[in-house]
Amino acid sequence: MAAMKHLFFVAILSLVCVNGINAQYNPKSKANRFADFTATVGNQEGAAALSYVYNWRLGKNKKLEIGIGARLTSYLGTKKDFITAPARLARSTSVPFLVVFAAQEEQNFDTLVVQRPLTFSANATVNLGYNFNSRLYGGFNIDLVGFTVGRTTSGVFKSNGTTTTEPAAKPSAFNLLLTGDNDLGSLNSEFFLKYKISSRVALKAVYQFLFVEYKTTTLSQTAPDGTSVNRFRNKSNQFGLGVSYAL
Repeated sequence: MAAMKHLFFVAILSLVCVNGINAQYNPKSKANRFADFTATVGNQEGAAALSYVYNWRLGKNKKLEIGIGARLTSYLGTKKDFITAPARLARSTSVPFLVVFAAQEEQNFDTLVVQRPLTFSANATVNLGYNFNSRLYGGFNIDLVGFTVGRTTSGVFKSNGTTTTEPAAKPSAFNLLLTGDNDLGSLNSEFFLKYKISSRVALKAVYQFLFVEYKTTTLSQTAPDGTSVNRFRNKSNQFGLGVSYAL
C-alpha cells in the first residue's frame, strides 16, 4: 500500500510537470459526458466501479463542472470488520453534517467479522469537476441513493466479550446518503485526478472512501438504550487507477 501511494503522487506530479502550467482549456460544448472504469485496492479488500457522468460546465471559462450520474460498484474482501452502524450509537451526535466531526462512541461498538463480503451496488451520483487546463482534470463524486445485492456469508459476532457465529450475514439492500454515519447501506465516493491522453481517453488516479453495510439475520446487538441493532458498517479507504472515455 505504501508503494502504491508513492506511485500515485509521483504520477500526478509528473503529469502536471509534463503538461505545463500555461496550458489552456478550450471547451467544445456546455456539457461534459463521460464513462469511467476504476479499480481500487486496500487491506485484504478491493473494489471496481463503472460510472456514467453528465456534467454541466459553469462560469465564464467553463472550467467548473457539476452534474449527476449513475455508478455500479463491486466490493469484495476477506474477514473484514464491520462495526455498529447507527449514528445514534456510533457518534456523540447524529445531527446531519455535524456527525462527520463528532467523536466516536467506541464503548457502543460491537463487531461483525464478515468472512467473505461481496456486494454489488447501483447508485445515482452527484459529481463536481474542474478543468485545470486542456489535459488535467480533478474532481469529487459521491453516491446519493440506490440499492445493493450481494453474497450472504457467515460472520463472527463479537459483543460484550463474547463471540458467536452468525451463519447468514447479508448486505443491506437500500442505500441513502444522509451524511456521515447517518448513511444507510453501501455508498462510494472518490477524489480523483485525470490526465487526458487523447481527444476522448483519460487516465485516472483515485482516492476512494467506501461505506459497505451488512446485516445480521439470526443475531443482534442489544444497545445501551435497550434497542436491537442488526446493521454493521465497514469504512474502507483505498487507492486505485482507472480510465475515462468522453462521450
